[in-house]
Amino acid sequence: MVERVPASLLSALTDLVKWLDSIAGSSMVIGGVAASFLGRPRLTQDIDALVILAEDQWSSAVESAKQFGIIPRIDAALEFARRARVLLLRHVESGIDIDIALGGLTFEHEAIKRSALHEVAGVRVRLPRVEDLIVMKAISHRAKDLQDIDGLLTAHPNVDLEFIRQWIREFANASTMPDLLDDFDKLVERRSK
Repeated sequence: MVERVPASLLSALTDLVKWLDSIAGSSMVIGGVAASFLGRPRLTQDIDALVILAEDQWSSAVESAKQFGIIPRIDAALEFARRARVLLLRHVESGIDIDIALGGLTFEHEAIKRSALHEVAGVRVRLPRVEDLIVMKAISHRAKDLQDIDGLLTAHPNVDLEFIRQWIREFANASTMPDLLDDFDKLVERRSK
């Protein structure tokens, strides 16, 4: 667990949580911030969140974010979100970028239902269950995601590996990326030596 949170990140996280609590959708913080709080602390330059919100509410949500010092960081942010299902925002006071993944998959709905509130430097933040975060990191499949998985497995050696494998397998099959599961299994195998 992170012992000290940089003031700029804490400021952005505080305002993000307040904004997410004010909108109609369900949400949780994911990405490097969640991996740092639940696993091995690491430097992260942005905050990622997963939000389930009807598309007809995106515009009003973006408008309401301004009350919390959060604004779009690109022109035509809503048009980009309709194509990529990601809202690219920035917390004005801290300059920290905030990426809002606009979820809709069954896994995303279920992951938010399984999430829990955690106390982070005095802020109550909804974070995913470790197994769900590992699945998300395996799907992202960047070098830093694989490092985050290693940190999460170190901090939580008794995770439900079969649950994780099942979801990674489903995403690997859907995306025709069999190496997703292979790389996860290699990480687990390396840890057992």
